[in-house]
Amino acid sequence: MGLSRTSEKSILEHEASEGAKWCRPWHDRRVVSAPTPRRVIAASPPELVVHDAPTPCPYLDGEMARLPLRLPVRRLRPRELTRRLAVGDRRQGLLLYRTACEACIACEPIRLDVQTFQPNKTQRRVLRRGEANLVTEVGPLQPTAEKVALYNKHKHLRNLTSGERTIDLDAYTSFLGESCCDTFELRYRLDGELVGLAIVDRGSDALSAVYCYFDPDHEGLSPGVFSILKQVQLCRQWGLRYLYLGLYIETCSSMAYKSRYLPHERRIDGEWQVFDRPERA
Repeated sequence: MGLSRTSEKSILEHEASEGAKWCRPWHDRRVVSAPTPRRVIAASPPELVVHDAPTPCPYLDGEMARLPLRLPVRRLRPRELTRRLAVGDRRQGLLLYRTACEACIACEPIRLDVQTFQPNKTQRRVLRRGEANLVTEVGPLQPTAEKVALYNKHKHLRNLTSGERTIDLDAYTSFLGESCCDTFELRYRLDGELVGLAIVDRGSDALSAVYCYFDPDHEGLSPGVFSILKQVQLCRQWGLRYLYLGLYIETCSSMAYKSRYLPHERRIDGEWQVFDRPERA
């Protein structure tokens, strides 16, 4: 359901009154840049650029990143999200972004065509083990103290904080509890305890894996791998063609792992290119 005109106006007024908040890059809300002169992008629906300034790259040392943040004036319909995913867009909270770095092209959008994807032996083993031990719940976005605690544990025990402080419920809600499109949660429970959670967007022909976090005490279950494979299952069950995995960066270990899912497609020079297992001689 789309936002009313009153709701659209409220979003823009909220953005204007908290300009510094929207100027924080998606990867580090501690960094605040000078306000961005607002401009409107002609799209369906139109988008308001709320931040567009270089910031230190969170993935590659010594590089500067540019990730213009765009606020749709209303909630995206499934086909509108699909069009944006197909050109490399990602989402954080109410905002959309796409890399526009001037001196670097290391980030490559990556997706799986679920009609051709074939998990390898290790991935199949992870899926079997997860299905034998974990209960998967599908539900709407529901920020809770339980999820905030698990998110913070995941970030700190896996050394993913980059100096960030522990977040509270309000910050969690802004990051993972709000959306400008159809979004749901996949919750993974072990004996009733929440041990993992994935945020997933749904378009007209695809799912998009937005974020996943899990309890490092249960890393032996490979919850991240399990989550991707469950999303592949959902795509097939719901008749969707693609699963978008975000960005692939060859020289960044925290992003390069996505190439293990084969075959996959990466968007390079504006075209989706297929990468498959090498043929055996």
